[in-house]
This record gives sequence, C-alpha cells and structure tokens, in this order.
Amino acid sequence: MATRIDQLARPKPDLLKFPDRRSVYWLDELPASSNSSFTAFDLTPRWSKLAETKKLRPHFEDNRRSPGWKVSAAALKACPSDRVCALALPRMPAADWQPDRPLLPTVSVAVRTAKANAWICQLARPRKMHTAMTQLCSSSEISLSVLSLAKPSPRTHLLATPKQDHPQYCPDRLVSWPVAKSALEAVASERLQVLATPRLRKPLFEGFDPYRVSSAARAATASPRLQELALPPARRCRRR
Repeated sequence: MATRIDQLARPKPDLLKFPDRRSVYWLDELPASSNSSFTAFDLTPRWSKLAETKKLRPHFEDNRRSPGWKVSAAALKACPSDRVCALALPRMPAADWQPDRPLLPTVSVAVRTAKANAWICQLARPRKMHTAMTQLCSSSEISLSVLSLAKPSPRTHLLATPKQDHPQYCPDRLVSWPVAKSALEAVASERLQVLATPRLRKPLFEGFDPYRVSSAARAATASPRLQELALPPARRCRRR
C-alpha cells in the first residue's frame, strides 16, 4: 500500500495529450472547424428581432408641424413704427458712469522709463520707529543719575490716580447669595394667595370667546398720562 508521501510524489497527468478533450461549457456537439482568422458571431432569433427597426403603426398620420415655419408676406413687408424703433435702441449708460478698470492695466512707456528723484527715494525708505525709552537709552548725554533724579509733576500724579466709582454705583449681584432668615420664615397673606391663584377660564369648546371685550374695559377712560404716552413722537408728526 502506497504511503501518503508516495501519492504526493507522483507527477500530475498531462491532460493536453488527449485531442478530444471537452470544453468546460456544455456542448451537444463539437463546433465546426473554421479557417478564418476572426471569430464569427451568430445572432439568435431574439437578438435579430431586437435589432430590427421599429415599424410605424398603421393608423399613424404624419401631420406634425415642422419646427421651421414660413414667414408671412405681411411680416416681411412690415415697417416698424417710431415707438418700436425707439424701444429697439440700446439703453445708454448714465452720464457719470465709468467702465471697470482692467485687472492688468497697460503701463505706459513714460512710466516704465521714469527715474525717481532724490526726494522720492528718500520717501521710499522705511521709517525707523524709536520709542522714548530707546532714545533715552541710546543717547550718551543723559546718564542714569539724571533718570533716577527725575520726579513727576503734580499733574502726572493727578492723572495717575485711578478713577473712583460713583457714590450711588451698585456692583453686579452675585450669582448665588444667601437667603435672608426673614424670607425663609415669611408667611404669605390671604391676598397674596388669592393673587397667586391662576385665573380659571372656560375652554374654547365650552363657550369661551377670547375676543370678547368686557364691559369694564369698554367703559374705561384713559388717564392724561396714558394719553400722553399714546401720542407718537414729535419727529414723526407731520403738519399738513
């Protein structure tokens, strides 16, 4: 009995030596040999039917209007009126209108050949920024003893004083603050309890009319202060 190693050591059979080897596809008979250099395709009846052009219906009438139509003789001989000619003119721009400047304007020859004078070259130089302290430190004439003996004037002392708050200024209240003992032990009166009770109203399906104005509101009279507040501001009042 051959061992596993002997079975694996056997070479694989050469299948190309059999001339009548069948294809991997299922064929009832072998295809006919062809001497042509290209592949010939055979259409199935279904493909031939799909390749045919669509035939028109027997009751089809070719009465659709053409996209191009003839211009009538009246339209060819028509003369526009003065109004039509005036409307056909392009609208002129405003008197002060100026076209946009191009992104890349052409530089004239005079500008390209111009030479800057000494004053323009001096203005083109970057400005050197010197602070007061750097000027004092860079100058050799002023010594450190002079700087230490310098005293500010009374006006400088007055300007250096921080601005005080107004006597009636109240700072912002803290986010959390302790509640007073009197507020914790307070008892609401009967009047406060009545005012804290929400007003009971009938729902809409029970006959409540939100647009009904009470008789007290209709008979009310505005006070002089309310009439004064109801007037529009003087800047909006126009005399006719």
